[in-house]
Amino acid sequence: MKKLLLVALLAIGTSAMSFAQGGPGGGRMGRTPEAQLEALKAAVTGITADQSTKIMAIYTASTKKSDSIRTAAGDDMQSAFPKMQAVRTEASAKVKALLTADQQKQFDAMPQG
Repeated sequence: MKKLLLVALLAIGTSAMSFAQGGPGGGRMGRTPEAQLEALKAAVTGITADQSTKIMAIYTASTKKSDSIRTAAGDDMQSAFPKMQAVRTEASAKVKALLTADQQKQFDAMPQG
């Protein structure tokens, strides 16, 4: 009986600790600039090193802007969403401008969001 109780307590304790860990990304919403670039490279062929460098700068800047908006909004995320959407739209336009015509077609076919 004592062994069964001990096993049950260990199981409960282990599951409670795993829930407390949180998920990947440290609780941040959205993806990191690196993850965004990797997703782009997976969907759009022929991304050059020069394009990668410029696109990474765009994604890094947009992430910083979105983080600032999110921080300033505090609990009022509803007012922050349109501003963050504008940042994403601006970043997408800048990235698209760096791509060739064929790459732009592939970019347009990517799921957005």
